[in-house]
Amino acid sequence: MGASDDLIALYWTTSGPVEVHFGREWSLFDLRERCEQAARVGFKGIGLWHADLEHVLEKRTLREVRQVLDDHGMEQLELEFLGDWFLDPHDERRRDSDVRRALLFEAAGALPVHHVKVGNIVGTECELPRIVEAFGELCADAARHTDATVAYEFMPYDVTVNDVDKALAVVEGADAPNGGLALDTWHLGKLRLEPEELRRLPARFLSWVELSDGPFEYAEDRLDEVINRRRLPGEGEFPIVEYVAVCREIGYQGPWGVEVLSEELRNLPIEQIFDRAYETTRAQLELSRDTRRLAGGVEGAEVPASPAP
Repeated sequence: MGASDDLIALYWTTSGPVEVHFGREWSLFDLRERCEQAARVGFKGIGLWHADLEHVLEKRTLREVRQVLDDHGMEQLELEFLGDWFLDPHDERRRDSDVRRALLFEAAGALPVHHVKVGNIVGTECELPRIVEAFGELCADAARHTDATVAYEFMPYDVTVNDVDKALAVVEGADAPNGGLALDTWHLGKLRLEPEELRRLPARFLSWVELSDGPFEYAEDRLDEVINRRRLPGEGEFPIVEYVAVCREIGYQGPWGVEVLSEELRNLPIEQIFDRAYETTRAQLELSRDTRRLAGGVEGAEVPASPAP
């Protein structure tokens, strides 16, 4: 299997018992331990959240971090998350964002980073034309530090960029060689986005895809659901197999991330976290390949659906 089959164990999936967004966000699992487990099961990379990266760098230099990654065959890394980069430079939130930007871009220049993930995760108000302009500026800045892509993740609680049309407006308007979109199947499912709608995305702007499952209907406590109740790929209602198949058909050849914010998963022993994340996601990728073979090779053949939760 080549790079197009590689899996990356993203941070919130493998962090262990952290307090997502409301407390200690850095992992109690040492970086080396996470890399050992990732290599053991077959992952080709991991993800780092900015707070965890800061914690890691309290004891290791970037060169030492790179050595740990290389020692365990971690060829591709996700760095996240940057928000509020589109605000006025004098805004205090923007100043905080610029500090984080410097950290992420410096790390991206030293580590094998596939992409830096950005967006509007807290739903800050901003007009679309300003986001387009600022995304172009952000990509130009990133290019001075790293070859990594800047991937904009659109989502339901992004008050401005929350559908395909607006997401395309951002990346097409900025038209940056190193700028594209990040797709998260949890967000796609909650937006009720049909897999076929992804065909509107030009391959050059499809920079990153991460897999997560869940129910179409929101829970009463939406915030709790977002950070604690997501499901592993294939264990919810979303058409993961179909999303993957369409992404492949329109030209996506990159690795696949596993991003499952689940309190239940985070409280398992580290070995089980990595085992479950890898096995369930790999199964969905294989089902997608089987679906494509049947659809393309046997006229009228019944295509297997995603397994029931």
